[in-house]
Amino acid sequence: MKSYAHIRAVAFTALCIVGLGTGCTTYQQQNKSMAQKWDTGNVPGAVEEFGLKAEKAKETKDAIIWRLEHAAALRAAQQFKESNDAFEKAEEKILKYDESAKVKLGHEAGALMSNQANLPYEGRMYDKIMLSTYKALNDLQLGDLDKARVDLNRVYKWQEDAVALNAARLEKAQEGNKEKEKTEKAQQDEKFKTQMDGAYKGLDEVKVYGDYVNPFSVYLDALYFMNTAAGSSDLEHASKSLERVASFAAENKFIKQDQETMKELLAGKPMSPVTYVVFETGGAPIREQIRIDIPILVAKVSYVGAAFPKLKFENDYVPALTVSANGTNETTQLIASMDSVVAQDFKNELPIIITKTLVSTIAKAVAAYAVNEAASKQDSMVGLFAKLATAATQAAMNIADLRTWTTLPKEYQICRVATPADRKVELAAGAQRIPVTVGDGLVNLVFVKSINSRSPLLVSQAKLR
Repeated sequence: MKSYAHIRAVAFTALCIVGLGTGCTTYQQQNKSMAQKWDTGNVPGAVEEFGLKAEKAKETKDAIIWRLEHAAALRAAQQFKESNDAFEKAEEKILKYDESAKVKLGHEAGALMSNQANLPYEGRMYDKIMLSTYKALNDLQLGDLDKARVDLNRVYKWQEDAVALNAARLEKAQEGNKEKEKTEKAQQDEKFKTQMDGAYKGLDEVKVYGDYVNPFSVYLDALYFMNTAAGSSDLEHASKSLERVASFAAENKFIKQDQETMKELLAGKPMSPVTYVVFETGGAPIREQIRIDIPILVAKVSYVGAAFPKLKFENDYVPALTVSANGTNETTQLIASMDSVVAQDFKNELPIIITKTLVSTIAKAVAAYAVNEAASKQDSMVGLFAKLATAATQAAMNIADLRTWTTLPKEYQICRVATPADRKVELAAGAQRIPVTVGDGLVNLVFVKSINSRSPLLVSQAKLR
């Protein structure tokens, strides 16, 4: 029989394991302080905290997500150059991950015995598209039209690559599944299927645009090439982008007006003075954690369960903005729902999430079984401590990957009005009314951001032509 000293050593080891396991915190827990500042409209405070976190995490697995949050907050604070600097740091990391398959394989193996939140955040497809879209907007507000063209071309490239990349990721996840028989058995279990169907049925109710398409990015592309055209090929490019946008937002009257303008430009007619209002409202979906039981696949395992991410849609937002100009009122209209963009990306990623989570859960279950069996053969008390330790460790590490870009808006809406002779417009949302003097351009952009129904409107401008 083992001595009490040996038993105490095992108990101490168990406590250490539990301590390590409970060190795993979700992204929402890490983001809590910044999110509170952001939600209350304290943009400078959010910028400061996101910046500190981004700098601290710059060489970690979470470097990209914190850079994206910081960059978006900087843009909201109208620090456009600093915002692009942060976006470029995120982009540099994303491109390195895209080019380095060996790094990915190494991290995948490490995450197998912990959780998917321990994998490097490489940037989702809509992250990449919005990163380059925001860079282009920052370029416009900095007056650098040439750089905006480069970033808009990058948006197109991200969209082009997205479908192929996701298919390759799914194939890779299936190829790396050494427990294929067990994972397939788990997915066929009726209780498991019922839980999964209940957790994700809402995804089918969200309108989708098509794989990895963001209509706002396409619309910005159309506006840019329509107003900075160097020749007929640029105008044709703009016309095709407008056609794509119209297919996603058929009821948006402002897109129809743009198409009429496009016809006039192609016929050689000059552009009339126009002001566009781009309204970002609300917050994009966040991820919350749900627990789904995995059927017992290995005998005598103390704990077999899995944490999965689920989208949570944010519904505290200003539904529309009223724009008053030339003695008339116009209301902004939807051009892109980030709920739809994020939900479609999530649906595309879900088979990979399920496969990886099942593989990881089963691997940990098999390892726990081996530890428990070996400990029980030595001594019943040692076996008991081993079971407690493996159960607690697996429970502590049972954390879903909840990392997602939280400072994106819920919706992008647009409005266009003839620029008034006095260049005066008024923006209204609820009790808030903001007078704006439009810039001196032939084509002006007014950007309005509303974080939620309680936050102040943030207004900035750019000249497109």
